[in-house]
Amino acid sequence: MDAGSHPISSEKSRVAAPRPPLQEAGSHPYMPSLSMGSRNPSAKCYGDRFIPDRSAMDMDMAHYLLTEPRKDKENAAGVAASPSKEAYRRLLAEKLLNNRTRILAFRNKPPEPENVSFAEAASSNLQAKAAKQRRHIPQSAERTLDAPELVDDYYLNLLDWGSNNVLSIALGDTVYLWDASSGSTSELVTVDEDSGPITSVSWAPDGRHIAVGLNSSDVQLWDTSSNRLLRTLRGVHEARVGSLAWNNSILTTGSMDGKIVNNDVRIRNHVVQTYEGHSQEVCGLKWSGSGQQLASGGNDNLLHIWDVSMASSMPSAGRNQWLHRLEDHMAAVKALAWCPFQSNLLATGGGGSDRCIKFWNTHTGACLNSVDTGSQVCALLWNKNERELLSSHGFTQNQLTLWKYPSMVKMAELTGHTSRVLFMAQSPDGCTVASAAADETLRFWNVFGAPEVPKPAAKASHTGMFNSFNHIR
Repeated sequence: MDAGSHPISSEKSRVAAPRPPLQEAGSHPYMPSLSMGSRNPSAKCYGDRFIPDRSAMDMDMAHYLLTEPRKDKENAAGVAASPSKEAYRRLLAEKLLNNRTRILAFRNKPPEPENVSFAEAASSNLQAKAAKQRRHIPQSAERTLDAPELVDDYYLNLLDWGSNNVLSIALGDTVYLWDASSGSTSELVTVDEDSGPITSVSWAPDGRHIAVGLNSSDVQLWDTSSNRLLRTLRGVHEARVGSLAWNNSILTTGSMDGKIVNNDVRIRNHVVQTYEGHSQEVCGLKWSGSGQQLASGGNDNLLHIWDVSMASSMPSAGRNQWLHRLEDHMAAVKALAWCPFQSNLLATGGGGSDRCIKFWNTHTGACLNSVDTGSQVCALLWNKNERELLSSHGFTQNQLTLWKYPSMVKMAELTGHTSRVLFMAQSPDGCTVASAAADETLRFWNVFGAPEVPKPAAKASHTGMFNSFNHIR
């Protein structure tokens, strides 16, 4: 059993909230100019160092100077030239050269090179490139709201963010809805003391309907557009329902009785499958993105992977066999997160006696990596736009930690909560994360940043086979 959980007290639900819920709480390297012209007459004018002044060029004389000394050198080892030939050579040189020593003349001296080494320039370019690619991660919460009467229980799931950008949170016996687009707050339902407190909430994929799990073992289905109770699922479990997960029209419920039940909410006899493998409370449930595999974590320190292909359609057939039964964690397994860019990769987090984040290949059941975080792992979320993982923790720092995957290097640690961060939810666009903690605050973090907007593709004009024959000449 994971340490630090607090039993639910019905006394707390009778006390009026001391403050209204969901209200704001407190408050390039240098390059010389290549321009040849200048309006300043005193400014130096540098020419191209590689083009000589043609007016001072004598090609015949250049040929003579280049070839004649070479012939002399090659003949130095031979017979010495006669005095008459030597005299003729001197006379010819005087008449032709006429004391002209600069055959190829430049207008100006080339400018001195900058005193910058190649290594320094290369390192500065690399640093500039790295600085562009590094994303700024704000270290403080973008917004903080009060969440009075939030139940401090590790095994519950009291926060969810729907596809219509509305966040739901259970505070005591009441479910509140906070519209992230307008910032408005509304009350969905307050259950009576015999049914409450509320133990789980989960939005359906349509972002309109929501499931509410109760301490009484019932599950309610609500239409948030009309604030209308659609139906109540009774007799499914024998204890509180602390975990919920949707797979299209199938609502999967996990309970303290150790059972996991698939409910088809479209039909009267809604129980379609039952999974039995946990001996204690089921505190984590997550369907994979494909809807083919279900991960369940329990207070018995077990992680199960269930596959729909192995599920029996007959409830009377008894328990369905799990695909994998994984016993590596040393504490309760509540934090579950399927990877958005690799369908068979699952991240799981253990409680206070385990403190580890583990990664699993759910096809083979192999543990790919395990990282000791040093504190209780309460929740996990993948970044939808980058290869990053966010974890929330309990004692001692009560922080949110952003990890780079797969190196698991810490990119940032976000602090501000003063008690363990029990729940996290991600906005539909994947940029903002909401965290709810036992300090009765709800904080919003812009931790994942805005996704890169793809550049619109250039509209290519349709070029047909005969488009070149538009004009007859």
